[in-house]
Amino acid sequence: MPEIKPQNNNKLVISVGCIFIFFITLIFKAPDNLGAENLRESAIVKAVQKVSPVVVNISSEFQVRKRINPFNGFGMDPSFESFFRDFFDPGFEQRYKRTSLGSGVIIDGKRGFILTNKHVIVKGSTITVGLKDGREFTAQIVGADPDSDLAVLRISAKKVLPAIEMGNSDDLMIGETVIAIGNPFGFSNTVTTGVISAKNRSIRTDDMVYHDFIQTDASINPGNSGGPLLNINGALIGINTAIFAKAQGIGFAIPINKAKRIVADLIRYGEVIPAWIGITVQDLDTELANYLKAPTIKGVLVKKVENTGPAFKFGVREGDIIVSIASRNIHSKMDFERSMSSFPAGETIDIKILRNGKTESFSVKSSVFPKELALELAHRLLGISVDKLSAKNRKIFKAYPKEGVVISDLNRQSYLARIGVRPGDVIRQIDDISLKNIDDFKKAIIKYRQKKSLVLVLQREDQLYNITVKL
Repeated sequence: MPEIKPQNNNKLVISVGCIFIFFITLIFKAPDNLGAENLRESAIVKAVQKVSPVVVNISSEFQVRKRINPFNGFGMDPSFESFFRDFFDPGFEQRYKRTSLGSGVIIDGKRGFILTNKHVIVKGSTITVGLKDGREFTAQIVGADPDSDLAVLRISAKKVLPAIEMGNSDDLMIGETVIAIGNPFGFSNTVTTGVISAKNRSIRTDDMVYHDFIQTDASINPGNSGGPLLNINGALIGINTAIFAKAQGIGFAIPINKAKRIVADLIRYGEVIPAWIGITVQDLDTELANYLKAPTIKGVLVKKVENTGPAFKFGVREGDIIVSIASRNIHSKMDFERSMSSFPAGETIDIKILRNGKTESFSVKSSVFPKELALELAHRLLGISVDKLSAKNRKIFKAYPKEGVVISDLNRQSYLARIGVRPGDVIRQIDDISLKNIDDFKKAIIKYRQKKSLVLVLQREDQLYNITVKL
């Protein structure tokens, strides 16, 4: 019978002990050698590292000219002083260069498109864009929209530039972490963090009301304007803006989904083409609401529907009461116009109405205002009819300028008629559009149809008059 020998367990004990010591060493050594940097590299750090190369510094240089009189203070006779001033004036002109700082973000690296705020570049005669790597480019303005305070610039680089990843501002959550990057007070690539405090905020400035803003407690200072607001993944969800001077500890940003629609128009047309659905509305009062058997006086009455317009096609009719547009409650004609101005042409707009006491909903695809309705619109807004400045009309109305449109008829009850404007007066300019012909007149009327007032430059014989007309 073979002898049974006891097994030697010493080797097994030693092996288990070595493994135990090895794991203990890993546990205590890992933070020093393997994981320390990973613990510091938070989601915010990663997002900033990812996005910093696409955030740009924008500076706008412009000149302010000031003529000086070098002979002041010499006790010279006024007539001689005037002579020397007129003679030497061109040579004694001081020029100042001022720089306004702002931020921007590269949205298309192939074409060199940069998104920023309009007020960052509004005074700029020369616009310089600085990248994080030190390169500088002279930028051209592709388009700007004062109603949204957005602008698109373009720079030309030899190589494709990095570009921001677009996010979605429609699914934002109150309380989620956001990151703002910009150049406040000239300090490049400054990072601030916070949370989303509110959505769909309206901001009233001195002369404008802005809708649907994102509110955050991340610091937004002058210089941050035009820079990106990011989610925790480093995707673009908004464009920071510092238009609310009274804000303390409150920042605002334009939602990127709203900005996308505006940017598309700015790149394509150089301006935003407002949405048109082909209806005219009026305010409701108690008497009118009772007559229409409306439960409240909230909303606006559809006064007219164009038979060829989108609203008629999709089912809106005269006598309907519009109570909301895109989930925004409508209380007045002003609310309606402000809501419509936030949509570019081609956008599908959700409209809720009251009809015979019942609520109905429509999705209306907007379009561009048709040029053939512009002259009718001008008569409705200004109370005038116009004609081209032909040789025949110059002779009939004794109109001397070569460019503009001649007023052929006026509504006697209109404001222009009441202040003395008459047939034969020539309209040379509407706001910032100089008129050469009827097409320019139509373009100006369509472009500014939603403004509160227009400035007309009228010519009568050899005199020019500036007239402000409330719409």
